[in-house]
Amino acid sequence: MATSTFNSKSPTIRRILKEAAELSTSPSPDYTAAPLESDLFEWHFTLRGPPKSAFAEGIYHGRIVLPPAYPHRPPSFRFTTPSGRFEANREICLSISGHHEESWQPAWGVRTALVALRTFMETDARGQLGGLDTNDAVRRKLAVESRAWRCPVCARTNAEIIAECEQRCAEAEAENDGKRKEEIEIPAELKMGFRDEMEKARAAANSEGEKEDAESAELAEGFVQTVPRREDPPPALRPAQGVPTPTRTIPLPAAVGQSASLQTSRRVDPNAGVPPWVDYAIVSLVVILIAMLTKIIIGH
Repeated sequence: MATSTFNSKSPTIRRILKEAAELSTSPSPDYTAAPLESDLFEWHFTLRGPPKSAFAEGIYHGRIVLPPAYPHRPPSFRFTTPSGRFEANREICLSISGHHEESWQPAWGVRTALVALRTFMETDARGQLGGLDTNDAVRRKLAVESRAWRCPVCARTNAEIIAECEQRCAEAEAENDGKRKEEIEIPAELKMGFRDEMEKARAAANSEGEKEDAESAELAEGFVQTVPRREDPPPALRPAQGVPTPTRTIPLPAAVGQSASLQTSRRVDPNAGVPPWVDYAIVSLVVILIAMLTKIIIGH
């Protein structure tokens, strides 16, 4: 590995070189990673899929890019091998990536990130940047195909890279009297981050399911609401209850002394609710009263 162009006194460079040496001298049969000879800030990794999952038969390759302020800022990750869980060649959002700097701790390193990556493959991809939500059949098919996938930079297949890891592990065990170095565990903070991600995805799925159930119920009734539902109006704006229907007004009889011709010329509305003979009787009575009064006046 050519390192002459790098400042070996830089704390960041010393940290990167230390991590690279540690991964080389204490290999794992499940994953490996190393920086490029031309760029210490770009690493290539290869890892097995998590056991007892749709990815168990797969071997996946990817890139890790370390920021200039590493390890005070988190790295970014992308898979280059299709897996059905992450989009190939696209930066992914993880609790240990640059998308969540608040959760990163400088004590973590590339090895911790690789162990976390394997675990994260089994989480729900719903709504995750760079995540894919494919079925297990697709993931198993891609897992089988992944073993022969070849990185153009590393110039080896994933299966060949992991085979070399297994060989180095066997040699290390032989030097250590057959004892294999214990694998590191995922920090509790990362486990909490995984749980939070899964709970958020589950809550989003439940909310979406409730919405779909409501739409299905409306479809069963033959109608789907296409405008926002309105709440019931307040009592003050609701129509009054129990108000009787207005009745038609009955015209009053003409005053005494009104001209008979004027009274008889009035048009009678047959729909007014009063029989016509009532009006005629009233007019006759008025005429008789006028005649009687006239006779009395003349008699005096």
